[in-house]
Amino acid sequence: MRLNKYLSKSGIASRRESDNLIQMGTTEVNGLLCLDPAYQVKETDVVSYDGKKIKPEVNKIVLMLHKPPKIITTVKDTHGRKTVLDIIEASSRVVPIGRLDQDTTGLLLLTNDGELTKRLTHPSFGIKKKYLIQLENSIHPDCLKEMVNGINLEDGEVKYDEVKYGRQQTDRTQLIVTLHSGKNRVIRRTMEYFEKTLLHLDRIEFAGIKKNDLQRGQWRFLDAKEIGFLKMTKSR
Repeated sequence: MRLNKYLSKSGIASRRESDNLIQMGTTEVNGLLCLDPAYQVKETDVVSYDGKKIKPEVNKIVLMLHKPPKIITTVKDTHGRKTVLDIIEASSRVVPIGRLDQDTTGLLLLTNDGELTKRLTHPSFGIKKKYLIQLENSIHPDCLKEMVNGINLEDGEVKYDEVKYGRQQTDRTQLIVTLHSGKNRVIRRTMEYFEKTLLHLDRIEFAGIKKNDLQRGQWRFLDAKEIGFLKMTKSR
């Protein structure tokens, strides 16, 4: 098994992120630093990450976190900032499924199941995400229609699956949006497109799993039924 895959199967990070981590000098094989992601790990090899022995996980777990603001969605931060893994207390190494930027709060799933991570992040599956948006000023209904019909950002067109006001129609500063686009910071860039100041962005649903009453900074394991629901996801 390649070393990058070994780290991924051990719940350290995705295979692509593992390439970078290995080249950063985090991994040893039999007590010697290894910088080659393609190194073929033998059954007799002892692999360590950050000084701790690791091995591929057997039991697959998925958990959900209500991410607070100012927390980085990554496995390891080179600037010493607090990451989502500093909040989680799982016995197995887990990695985030997708990302939320530093200032965005809300539902984040983490797992040690590489296949599930791939399924829920690959564009072909078109996983839907739902967000609550709070704006400084009101936004016109025509803007909501335009979001659904499609807007052109610098990296291409984006179409929202659903856009509605979050409260009564008299309050046009709050939106609930659903989209399947995986473009980086797409909602923030959409609000910039309409010249609107975004005060707060919170993800309330991901792939049919809802945050519900999970408090900010809290986390819990998904049960077998919820995990089964995620694994039933089909490509578009």
